[in-house]
Amino acid sequence: MATGAAPSGTLHPVKGFKLGTVKAEIRYPDRRDLVVMTWPESACVAGVFTQNKFCAAPVVISKERVNHSPCALLVNTGNANAGTGERGIQNALSTTRNLAELLGCKTEQVLTFSTGVIGEYLPVDRIEKGLPGCVDALSEDGWWQAAEGIMTTDTRPKGFSRQVRSGSHIFTVTGIAKGSGMIHPNMATMLAYIATDAVIAQPLLQELLEDVSNNTFNRITIDGDTSTNDSCILVATGTAGNELINSRNHPLFGKVAEAIADICQELAKALVMDGEGATRFVTVAVDEAESVEQAHTVANTVALSPLVKTALFASDPNWGRILAAAGRAPVDNLDVENIRIWLDSVLIAEKGGVASTYREEDGQAVVDKEAYTIRISLGLGEKETQVWTSDLSHDYVTINAEYRT
Repeated sequence: MATGAAPSGTLHPVKGFKLGTVKAEIRYPDRRDLVVMTWPESACVAGVFTQNKFCAAPVVISKERVNHSPCALLVNTGNANAGTGERGIQNALSTTRNLAELLGCKTEQVLTFSTGVIGEYLPVDRIEKGLPGCVDALSEDGWWQAAEGIMTTDTRPKGFSRQVRSGSHIFTVTGIAKGSGMIHPNMATMLAYIATDAVIAQPLLQELLEDVSNNTFNRITIDGDTSTNDSCILVATGTAGNELINSRNHPLFGKVAEAIADICQELAKALVMDGEGATRFVTVAVDEAESVEQAHTVANTVALSPLVKTALFASDPNWGRILAAAGRAPVDNLDVENIRIWLDSVLIAEKGGVASTYREEDGQAVVDKEAYTIRISLGLGEKETQVWTSDLSHDYVTINAEYRT
């Protein structure tokens, strides 16, 4: 189950960035589950990774290699290679070594990513058997196949693309992501791969990815769980031929950065819309805060509340649950007399209780919609932020109860 329209349309090729996908039967028969991506050795690469202490073997390896001129990556689904100890590390090293031989590059230049069931050993033989097919399939037009190949419990592939003009240059930004459960802000909350043909200095690219991720991928939550395998990679192939963008003050930086941020936001929203068992897509917007961090704390507390999320599923305009969740946010100086709460444009609560103008039928009309906004004004300052979340349904429980069976 998912909400909203499925991502569709053209995913523009990024010159120099190629993708190849095959069906390796890693866990399920007859589905794409193994992906290889390559780019020029001269490209710049940035990455952000899960903060889960039990990070998977591929995360350990890729974090070490991301700053050493990588030129390829490998993704498998169906098996997370997490909680697998030293054997997991060796298995991941074996697959990257095999791919490096096929590509003619150094093993240290291959990043690796896995997603799927935790605690099972990687089926190295199936992966290595499938790698030649991935290499043979490498194409700049392979984005949609790769978007399908990285899926786990996702119901649909997720990809977006933009082309922007800045001066005499036209830049392309294309990205794909997977994620449906184990989604919560703590970077990176999914697997995502974004590429641009712009020439950008690596330190600036890393800084940009961290900033963008904090405002997109770190602003979504489905179930409050952060995976062992979360990763996001941004590659600048440098094939657009522009002069080096090496500072935020560079005249070309603004539009390129905006396009990357736009793609990441679209991908982040698409993850929530395809949340496991999701029937609602809800924006929790908090304004009039003293700081962005304060606004995020309140928004995140409401978006994570099981009682709020089950009310969303029931289409119940239960303003008391929203009020209670906001009130327990770990913020010292909240004054309930100043807080106001809306469902879209319907004021539902103020001065510590129900708004005098509120009518239940007005609130009901909002929560009956597939997508809407819960807005909370704190009355403390001028800062704001938002979090995107889904409801908590019967299907979420079923999907996760039956995940290994």
